[in-house]
Amino acid sequence: MVFPIKWSKPPMARCQHLHRLLSSAAAGAARPMPAWRVPRTLDSASADSARIRELGRLGRVREAREVFDAMPRRDIIAWNSMIFAYCNSGMPDDARSLADSISGGNLRTGTILLSGYSRLGRVRDARRVFDEMPARNTVAWNAMVNCYVKNGDINLARRLFDAMPSRDVTSWNTMLTGYCHSQQMVDARNLFEQMPERNLVSWTLMISGYVLIEQHGKAWDIFCTMHREGMPPDQPNLVSVLSAASHLENFDIVQSLQVLALKTGFERDVVIGTALLNAYTRDTSMLDTAMKFFDGMKERNEYTWSTMITALAHGGRIDSASDLYQRDPQKSIHSRTAMVTGLARCGRISDARVLFEQIPEPNVVSWNAMITGYMHNEMVDEAEELFNRMPFRNTISWAGMIAGYAQNGRSEEALVSLQTLHRNGMLPSLSSLTSSFFACSNIEALEAGKQMHSLALKVGCQFNTYVCNALITMYGKCRNMDFVRQVFNRMTAKDTVSWNSFITALVQNNLLEEARDIFDNMPSRDIVSWTTIISAYAQNEQGSEAVEIFRSLMHAREVPNPPILTILLGVGGSLGAPKLGQQIHTVAIKLGMDSGLIVANALMSMYFKYGCADSFKVFDSMEERDIFTWNTIITGYAQHGLGREAIRMYQQMESAGVLPNGVTFVGLLHACSHSGLVNEGRQFFNSMSSDYGLTPLLEHYACMVDLLGRAGDVQGAEQFIYDMPIEPDTVIWSALLGACKIHKNVEIGRRAAEKLFAIEPSNTGNYVMLSNIYSSLGMWDEVAKVRKLMKEQGVNKEPGCSWMQVKNKMYSFVTGDEDHEQIEDIRATLQELYTSLKATGYVPDTEFVLHDVDEEQKESSLLYHSEKLAVAYGLLVTPKGMPIQIMKNLRICGDCHTFIKFVSHVTKREIDIRDGNRFHHFRNGVCSCGDFW
Repeated sequence: MVFPIKWSKPPMARCQHLHRLLSSAAAGAARPMPAWRVPRTLDSASADSARIRELGRLGRVREAREVFDAMPRRDIIAWNSMIFAYCNSGMPDDARSLADSISGGNLRTGTILLSGYSRLGRVRDARRVFDEMPARNTVAWNAMVNCYVKNGDINLARRLFDAMPSRDVTSWNTMLTGYCHSQQMVDARNLFEQMPERNLVSWTLMISGYVLIEQHGKAWDIFCTMHREGMPPDQPNLVSVLSAASHLENFDIVQSLQVLALKTGFERDVVIGTALLNAYTRDTSMLDTAMKFFDGMKERNEYTWSTMITALAHGGRIDSASDLYQRDPQKSIHSRTAMVTGLARCGRISDARVLFEQIPEPNVVSWNAMITGYMHNEMVDEAEELFNRMPFRNTISWAGMIAGYAQNGRSEEALVSLQTLHRNGMLPSLSSLTSSFFACSNIEALEAGKQMHSLALKVGCQFNTYVCNALITMYGKCRNMDFVRQVFNRMTAKDTVSWNSFITALVQNNLLEEARDIFDNMPSRDIVSWTTIISAYAQNEQGSEAVEIFRSLMHAREVPNPPILTILLGVGGSLGAPKLGQQIHTVAIKLGMDSGLIVANALMSMYFKYGCADSFKVFDSMEERDIFTWNTIITGYAQHGLGREAIRMYQQMESAGVLPNGVTFVGLLHACSHSGLVNEGRQFFNSMSSDYGLTPLLEHYACMVDLLGRAGDVQGAEQFIYDMPIEPDTVIWSALLGACKIHKNVEIGRRAAEKLFAIEPSNTGNYVMLSNIYSSLGMWDEVAKVRKLMKEQGVNKEPGCSWMQVKNKMYSFVTGDEDHEQIEDIRATLQELYTSLKATGYVPDTEFVLHDVDEEQKESSLLYHSEKLAVAYGLLVTPKGMPIQIMKNLRICGDCHTFIKFVSHVTKREIDIRDGNRFHHFRNGVCSCGDFW
């Protein structure tokens, strides 16, 4: 709800005075005073101390020391100024040595040292300074509490806070900062309610804390309460609440805050104006409104221009961003850097480099932006060349290079860069350390990771939450769960990312039950938590459990993200549960996620697995398509035996200017194989290398062997294997053996089987295929030998299994099933069908029986194959005319294929079967495969 604004505008004189003060402060902050301009109206020692402090603020510690050493007399102010210069430049040990030479100095000395160690995350050193202080005032206590807060140890911070002999409002605000930054807003709210005195900082912290955990409504409520208590906002307060308002998708609130800013004297405050601009640019659909606000601003600074340029660039309007940049009268380094970043982000890296070279004196931020742009565009060598040219590097420069190396697959170079940084006498930043841990994770470099861990200990940030989370991830990927548990259990402050990282590590190390237990006992979950555990069950082929967790997510009123929907769509396709897939599709539509590229690709893939024409509808409705989209539809057509259609889609893809990859050609060759398109398949195989420079891999050779073998050229397929430039694998020999089974080629089949027995002696399918070849030719002695060999190898034949979904429930059948609750009715239905089909011309093909028994027993054995049982059950329990969809784990046998063709003709049912190789769509006595499978 938008509140009524009651505050009046302050008197003009006061407003102008305040404006002058703020403008003066802002100017001073923006342009640090050079050391030589420090006023010299003070006495010589005071002037020198002031120069030392100013040089320290500028990071010019060597010059500061020269001034210090040249002083004829030094008072404690001079000593503290030099100690501050060292601390501010990241050299607290040098500062400590200096302090020790004057026996520790005074209270101010200890506080400066304590803060210096704190800034680098060296908590233990800071505590040692605190404990050694002969006396402590509230400022020192606050500094130590702040040290714990900054380094994520909220428990120790609270313990020290409770032990304070006296507290001021800064003490309370420091503790409040800790709770807010660690996202413990329940504790923050309790502390806030206990505060004996609150100032604007207290209110602003609470607003910012709720913004941090994305509870923007609560942030707005706090601001409204502050308003009701009669406390007028200041600049930081308004900036914080504007950040909250920008996420509420209620621009009436933003506009009311704009009015409030006018009434409280911030009409010309450029910081507030920029914050309002940020709120308007939050939603890319409001960029025109933001632009109108920008044009109406009475005051603009370099940050205002850069904010608007950045917003336009991020919103995909790079040309508008460029036009605005041209309008900028100053073209400050911030605007130029924003434009460089925008151009690099949209892939116009050459234009970004030209603009970068035009900056008269680029600062380190500009250099870093250009380097990051190169890394973002995977141009690592160019980033490296620029990095080597930098006149000055800061920790962000090094962090950018280390992160860029790690993210672009050059993890070893990331680790070398960290070592170079350390050898140069610099301590790595948290970002550099976490990127190094990521690099170690990428290459599973456990020993290097341990060395990085030791460096984190040396730096003193081993308890930092970000560092610990990265360590958990690294040790998890390196398969060292003992270290994962040590790091997790020793963490003094765990956020949701910590718990998620721990769960991920458990899942990666096949500890799913423990991961589930951790998930169930998490203090709080975010969408990543749900995604991780759902994905874990899906990857472990426990799709039903993944679906149950998804239902829990919906019951908890959490909003699923596209990755979760994609996972569930994949589960639905794998389970052969079309109703589940349709339900997930409905959820995606309600959430407006069905048109997103990732979800749309998953929908298309899922519907193909069901044999459903809806996959084509999804494809036709897609506004954006990527290579995965085209590969999915080409592969989908291939699975359904629609080779010509797959080729037509490939031609459309070429016309759209999309370059094929290796997966594309696997789909095309598969399509040709299942449609008997031998010449076309050869052309595609040759086109890979001649037209696109792609080297055929084992899967492409396997498709060619399958193509030749299925078409009857078994000898040609065998010769093709011998002519291959790479060693054939089991898939290739298995394709040849399968072709021998189809065409009853005993000699080549035996040779292929011998290769397979040597490579994978425990694979049941190889023995069964060879046995099938022998049995189809009545070679029962050879069949017996194969069975004996299977027994010696301890190999058992995988039973045929079929399953189907009826009214949201899955029903499964195995060959010769006797346990189904309706097995008598199913068998009776099969007997009726058998009798009626024989009358219409069906003749059982007993060559698919693998036992040497009489014909009657063979026919009886064939009758109870799992797919026949499933078809009979479908006829029993579904309404007349309703399509029947069945999944099967193995390739459908020839007799079942013929039987179901007759069933579809006699019953007028559409029957779809997805076997281990492809789809079969039976319509009016005809199968979509054309009896070629």
